[in-house]
Amino acid sequence: MKIGVMLPVGGSDGPTGEMPRWSDVRDVAQATEAAGLDSVWLADHFHYQAPDGVVHGMHESWTLLSAVAAVTERVEVGNMVLCASFRDPGLTAKMAAALDEVSGGRLILGVGAGWHDPEYEAFGLPTDHRVGRFAEWLEIVARLVRGETVDFEGTYYKTANATLAPPPNRQIPILVAGAKPRMLGLTAEWADAWNTAWYGAPNEKLTQTLAAFRAAVDKGGRPVTTTIGLIVREPDQAPTAEEGSPAFAGTVQELADLLATYRDLGTDHLIISPEPMTPASVHRIAEAKRLLQA
Repeated sequence: MKIGVMLPVGGSDGPTGEMPRWSDVRDVAQATEAAGLDSVWLADHFHYQAPDGVVHGMHESWTLLSAVAAVTERVEVGNMVLCASFRDPGLTAKMAAALDEVSGGRLILGVGAGWHDPEYEAFGLPTDHRVGRFAEWLEIVARLVRGETVDFEGTYYKTANATLAPPPNRQIPILVAGAKPRMLGLTAEWADAWNTAWYGAPNEKLTQTLAAFRAAVDKGGRPVTTTIGLIVREPDQAPTAEEGSPAFAGTVQELADLLATYRDLGTDHLIISPEPMTPASVHRIAEAKRLLQA
């Protein structure tokens, strides 16, 4: 089972609860690689508006991800997940090919339909038919990054003899995040990996979601790997996630035991969002992985 780490991107993700700087993002990414973990990930938002109306700023994630790719050598890099509504499919495919080149073939193209209405409304993006728009967008992106020339005419997108030049040097893996039936069907049709998040200890919701995903994959008839998002808070850290967060806060040994539980559920790749997002938290996760493998 691979283990990855979410990187700071905005809000209070900085080391002392402030907006992170690029140096903070870089330090956590390089600590993840040095510690022997497997991947680093960035959330993708214009901003996040909390239920109380407070707006939390976010850095632009693809720019940061490109920079992370340039200052690491081994870890896989991805978005958790790129919002399809923010970038048209042709641009996204071109961006993916370029970043995969920068990273030396380490990109996982994580994508989703989007969900946070306040950022859509702030920037004039349509909130209607999000999954319908995503279905067309995903097909175009998947076919382009897999080397096809794409002629497509849908309700929301159109291409004519579209191709990537230069093409990617490999078939870039696509990850889709989503849990409802239509999104699971799109995952089974087009994706190489799937994500569900965010959890602490496994619960009934996760069990039901995994069962629905596996049924969709069986129906689709092609392999799709399973990734799960886990929130891990250091025991002495005050909660920073939204109220009701399922964050796991235990000792390193207890975290290792939790990792074993997720491994035994058939998880291929566990993506951990640490609280706080610091190199010290990364080292705790890496120590738990070593105990898991001992």
